[in-house]
Amino acid sequence: MKSHYRIDGRGERWVTFVTGIANDLSMWDGQVAALERDFNVLRYDLRGHGGTPASGGAYTIELLVSDLAALLDQLNIRRTSVIGLGLGGAIAQAFALAHPDRVDKLMPCCCRARMVPDFAAMWHKLRETVSTNGLESIVEPTVQRWFSEDFKSRHPEVLEKIRKMIRSTTQEGYMGVTAAFLGLDVEAELGSIKAPTLYVSGAEDRLGGPPALMEGLAAKVKGARHVSVPNAAHIANIQNPEGFNRVLMDFLR
Repeated sequence: MKSHYRIDGRGERWVTFVTGIANDLSMWDGQVAALERDFNVLRYDLRGHGGTPASGGAYTIELLVSDLAALLDQLNIRRTSVIGLGLGGAIAQAFALAHPDRVDKLMPCCCRARMVPDFAAMWHKLRETVSTNGLESIVEPTVQRWFSEDFKSRHPEVLEKIRKMIRSTTQEGYMGVTAAFLGLDVEAELGSIKAPTLYVSGAEDRLGGPPALMEGLAAKVKGARHVSVPNAAHIANIQNPEGFNRVLMDFLR
Protein backbone atom coordinates (compact mmCIF):
# COMPACT_ATOMS: atom_id res chain seq x y z
CA MET A 1 0.00 0.00 0.00
CA LYS A 2 1.45 3.36 -1.05
CA SER A 3 0.26 5.77 1.64
CA HIS A 4 -0.11 9.44 0.68
CA TYR A 5 1.89 11.50 3.19
CA ARG A 6 3.34 14.90 3.88
CA ILE A 7 6.40 15.97 5.88
CA ASP A 8 6.83 19.45 7.37
CA GLY A 9 9.26 21.07 9.73
CA ARG A 10 12.82 20.56 10.83
CA GLY A 11 14.16 19.07 14.00
CA GLU A 12 15.86 16.06 15.51
CA ARG A 13 12.68 14.38 16.69
CA TRP A 14 9.76 13.03 14.67
CA VAL A 15 6.06 13.45 15.39
CA THR A 16 3.56 11.34 13.43
CA PHE A 17 -0.15 12.20 13.24
CA VAL A 18 -2.76 9.50 12.57
CA THR A 19 -6.17 10.50 11.22
CA GLY A 20 -9.59 9.05 12.00
CA ILE A 21 -12.58 7.85 9.98
CA ALA A 22 -13.44 10.15 7.04
CA ASN A 23 -10.51 12.47 7.86
CA ASP A 24 -7.49 13.30 5.75
CA LEU A 25 -4.10 14.71 6.74
CA SER A 26 -5.38 18.30 6.41
CA MET A 27 -7.18 17.80 9.74
CA TRP A 28 -3.81 18.45 11.42
CA ASP A 29 -3.08 21.75 9.60
CA GLY A 30 -3.61 23.69 12.84
CA GLN A 31 -0.95 21.65 14.66
CA VAL A 32 1.83 21.78 12.07
CA ALA A 33 2.55 25.49 12.53
CA ALA A 34 3.01 24.95 16.28
CA LEU A 35 5.45 22.05 15.79
CA GLU A 36 7.44 22.66 12.61
CA ARG A 37 10.16 24.81 14.21
CA ASP A 38 11.19 22.05 16.62
CA PHE A 39 10.07 18.78 15.03
CA ASN A 40 9.83 16.84 11.80
CA VAL A 41 6.11 16.33 11.33
CA LEU A 42 4.73 13.36 9.39
CA ARG A 43 1.06 13.18 8.39
CA TYR A 44 -0.53 10.55 6.18
CA ASP A 45 -3.91 9.37 4.88
CA LEU A 46 -5.44 6.02 5.81
CA ARG A 47 -6.44 3.59 3.04
CA GLY A 48 -9.22 4.98 0.86
CA HIS A 49 -8.95 8.40 2.52
CA GLY A 50 -7.52 11.63 1.06
CA GLY A 51 -4.75 10.75 -1.38
CA THR A 52 -4.23 7.09 -0.35
CA PRO A 53 -5.95 4.54 -2.62
CA ALA A 54 -8.46 2.08 -1.18
CA SER A 55 -7.95 -1.65 -1.22
CA GLY A 56 -10.83 -4.13 -1.38
CA GLY A 57 -12.27 -6.05 1.54
CA ALA A 58 -12.62 -5.34 5.24
CA TYR A 59 -9.60 -3.82 6.95
CA THR A 60 -8.34 -4.71 10.43
CA ILE A 61 -6.59 -2.65 13.09
CA GLU A 62 -3.52 -4.87 12.50
CA LEU A 63 -3.55 -3.97 8.80
CA LEU A 64 -3.76 -0.23 9.56
CA VAL A 65 -0.91 -0.60 12.09
CA SER A 66 1.20 -2.38 9.47
CA ASP A 67 0.50 0.46 6.99
CA LEU A 68 1.99 2.93 9.48
CA ALA A 69 5.00 0.67 10.18
CA ALA A 70 5.62 0.29 6.43
CA LEU A 71 5.48 4.06 5.89
CA LEU A 72 7.97 4.68 8.72
CA ASP A 73 10.25 2.01 7.21
CA GLN A 74 9.97 3.62 3.77
CA LEU A 75 10.99 7.00 5.26
CA ASN A 76 13.73 5.51 7.48
CA ILE A 77 12.05 6.81 10.62
CA ARG A 78 13.26 4.60 13.41
CA ARG A 79 11.43 6.31 16.27
CA THR A 80 8.62 8.85 16.52
CA SER A 81 6.03 10.27 18.87
CA VAL A 82 2.58 9.13 17.73
CA ILE A 83 -0.58 11.23 18.03
CA GLY A 84 -3.93 9.98 16.77
CA LEU A 85 -7.57 11.04 17.04
CA GLY A 86 -10.69 8.85 16.89
CA LEU A 87 -9.80 5.71 14.94
CA GLY A 88 -6.33 7.30 14.70
CA GLY A 89 -6.08 7.17 18.49
CA ALA A 90 -7.00 3.48 18.40
CA ILE A 91 -4.34 2.83 15.73
CA ALA A 92 -1.79 4.81 17.79
CA GLN A 93 -2.45 2.65 20.88
CA ALA A 94 -2.28 -0.58 18.83
CA PHE A 95 0.94 0.62 17.15
CA ALA A 96 2.54 1.34 20.55
CA LEU A 97 1.66 -2.20 21.65
CA ALA A 98 2.96 -3.84 18.45
CA HIS A 99 6.11 -1.68 18.08
CA PRO A 100 7.11 -0.47 21.56
CA ASP A 101 10.68 0.32 20.51
CA ARG A 102 9.50 2.75 17.82
CA VAL A 103 7.32 5.03 19.96
CA ASP A 104 8.92 7.99 21.70
CA LYS A 105 5.71 9.43 23.23
CA LEU A 106 2.09 8.42 22.73
CA MET A 107 -0.94 10.74 22.65
CA PRO A 108 -4.27 9.03 21.89
CA CYS A 109 -7.06 11.63 21.52
CA CYS A 110 -10.87 11.42 21.70
CA CYS A 111 -10.78 7.67 21.16
CA ARG A 112 -11.44 4.20 22.49
CA ALA A 113 -9.46 1.00 22.92
CA ARG A 114 -12.33 -1.48 22.61
CA MET A 115 -15.57 -1.62 20.66
CA VAL A 116 -18.66 -2.00 22.87
CA PRO A 117 -22.17 -3.09 21.77
CA ASP A 118 -23.99 0.27 22.07
CA PHE A 119 -21.27 2.10 20.13
CA ALA A 120 -21.05 -0.73 17.58
CA ALA A 121 -24.79 -0.42 16.93
CA MET A 122 -24.30 3.17 15.75
CA TRP A 123 -21.48 2.13 13.39
CA HIS A 124 -23.44 -0.80 11.93
CA LYS A 125 -26.25 1.64 11.17
CA LEU A 126 -23.87 4.12 9.52
CA ARG A 127 -22.33 1.34 7.40
CA GLU A 128 -25.77 0.20 6.33
CA THR A 129 -26.68 3.77 5.33
CA VAL A 130 -23.47 4.16 3.30
CA SER A 131 -23.92 0.75 1.62
CA THR A 132 -27.46 1.65 0.59
CA ASN A 133 -27.24 5.38 -0.14
CA GLY A 134 -23.56 6.17 -0.67
CA LEU A 135 -21.13 8.26 1.36
CA GLU A 136 -22.95 11.56 0.79
CA SER A 137 -25.79 10.29 3.01
CA ILE A 138 -23.60 10.44 6.15
CA VAL A 139 -21.73 13.71 5.45
CA GLU A 140 -24.16 15.94 7.35
CA PRO A 141 -24.83 13.67 10.36
CA THR A 142 -21.06 13.18 10.74
CA VAL A 143 -20.24 16.92 10.67
CA GLN A 144 -23.03 17.58 13.17
CA ARG A 145 -21.75 14.86 15.53
CA TRP A 146 -18.16 16.10 15.55
CA PHE A 147 -18.62 19.62 16.97
CA SER A 148 -20.56 21.41 19.71
CA GLU A 149 -23.69 23.44 18.87
CA ASP A 150 -22.07 26.76 19.75
CA PHE A 151 -19.06 26.10 17.51
CA LYS A 152 -21.24 25.01 14.58
CA SER A 153 -23.31 28.19 14.66
CA ARG A 154 -20.21 30.42 14.86
CA HIS A 155 -17.99 28.66 12.29
CA PRO A 156 -19.94 27.65 9.18
CA GLU A 157 -16.73 28.00 7.14
CA VAL A 158 -14.99 25.29 9.18
CA LEU A 159 -17.98 22.98 8.75
CA GLU A 160 -17.87 23.51 4.99
CA LYS A 161 -14.18 22.56 4.92
CA ILE A 162 -14.93 19.42 6.97
CA ARG A 163 -17.77 18.39 4.65
CA LYS A 164 -15.28 18.54 1.75
CA MET A 165 -12.83 16.40 3.73
CA ILE A 166 -15.48 13.74 4.43
CA ARG A 167 -16.46 13.74 0.75
CA SER A 168 -12.86 13.03 -0.26
CA THR A 169 -13.16 9.62 1.46
CA THR A 170 -13.94 6.70 -0.86
CA GLN A 171 -16.88 4.45 -0.03
CA GLU A 172 -14.51 1.47 -0.07
CA GLY A 173 -12.15 3.23 2.35
CA TYR A 174 -15.00 4.18 4.68
CA MET A 175 -16.36 0.62 4.75
CA GLY A 176 -12.85 -0.76 5.23
CA VAL A 177 -11.81 1.39 8.20
CA THR A 178 -15.20 1.14 9.93
CA ALA A 179 -14.87 -2.66 9.72
CA ALA A 180 -11.46 -2.31 11.40
CA PHE A 181 -12.94 -0.05 14.08
CA LEU A 182 -15.69 -2.57 14.83
CA GLY A 183 -12.97 -5.16 15.53
CA LEU A 184 -11.04 -2.90 17.93
CA ASP A 185 -10.02 -4.74 21.08
CA VAL A 186 -6.73 -3.64 22.70
CA GLU A 187 -7.99 -2.35 26.05
CA ALA A 188 -6.91 -5.46 28.01
CA GLU A 189 -3.33 -4.98 26.75
CA LEU A 190 -2.90 -1.29 27.59
CA GLY A 191 -0.84 -2.10 30.69
CA SER A 192 1.96 -3.24 28.34
CA ILE A 193 2.43 0.21 26.77
CA LYS A 194 5.96 1.40 27.52
CA ALA A 195 6.00 4.93 26.08
CA PRO A 196 5.16 8.03 28.14
CA THR A 197 1.44 8.41 27.41
CA LEU A 198 -1.08 11.24 27.56
CA TYR A 199 -4.77 10.65 26.83
CA VAL A 200 -6.51 13.77 25.55
CA SER A 201 -10.28 14.24 25.37
CA GLY A 202 -12.53 17.06 24.24
CA ALA A 203 -14.46 18.28 27.30
CA GLU A 204 -17.69 18.31 25.26
CA ASP A 205 -17.16 15.00 23.42
CA ARG A 206 -20.22 12.93 24.35
CA LEU A 207 -19.69 9.93 22.11
CA GLY A 208 -16.34 9.38 20.37
CA GLY A 209 -14.06 9.38 23.42
CA PRO A 210 -15.81 11.09 26.33
CA PRO A 211 -13.59 12.43 29.16
CA ALA A 212 -14.66 9.78 31.71
CA LEU A 213 -13.87 6.99 29.26
CA MET A 214 -10.47 8.49 28.38
CA GLU A 215 -9.69 8.93 32.09
CA GLY A 216 -10.39 5.21 32.48
CA LEU A 217 -8.00 4.31 29.66
CA ALA A 218 -5.23 6.46 31.15
CA ALA A 219 -5.63 4.55 34.44
CA LYS A 220 -4.72 1.31 32.63
CA VAL A 221 -1.38 2.61 31.28
CA LYS A 222 1.50 2.84 33.72
CA GLY A 223 2.30 6.50 34.48
CA ALA A 224 -0.21 7.84 31.93
CA ARG A 225 -2.25 11.00 32.46
CA HIS A 226 -5.50 12.33 31.02
CA VAL A 227 -6.16 15.95 30.04
CA SER A 228 -9.44 17.36 28.73
CA VAL A 229 -9.35 20.24 26.24
CA PRO A 230 -12.03 22.84 27.13
CA ASN A 231 -14.48 24.18 24.53
CA ALA A 232 -13.96 21.15 22.30
CA ALA A 233 -16.13 18.24 21.24
CA HIS A 234 -14.92 15.17 19.29
CA ILE A 235 -12.53 16.80 16.81
CA ALA A 236 -10.85 18.70 19.62
CA ASN A 237 -7.79 19.80 17.63
CA ILE A 238 -9.98 21.63 15.08
CA GLN A 239 -12.58 23.06 17.47
CA ASN A 240 -10.00 24.45 19.92
CA PRO A 241 -6.59 24.40 18.22
CA GLU A 242 -4.97 26.77 20.74
CA GLY A 243 -6.08 24.66 23.73
CA PHE A 244 -5.12 21.43 21.98
CA ASN A 245 -1.72 22.76 20.90
CA ARG A 246 -0.90 23.89 24.43
CA VAL A 247 -1.48 20.35 25.70
CA LEU A 248 0.43 18.89 22.75
CA MET A 249 3.48 21.13 23.12
CA ASP A 250 3.68 20.68 26.89
CA PHE A 251 3.63 16.92 26.43
CA LEU A 252 6.16 16.72 23.61
CA ARG A 253 8.61 19.06 25.29
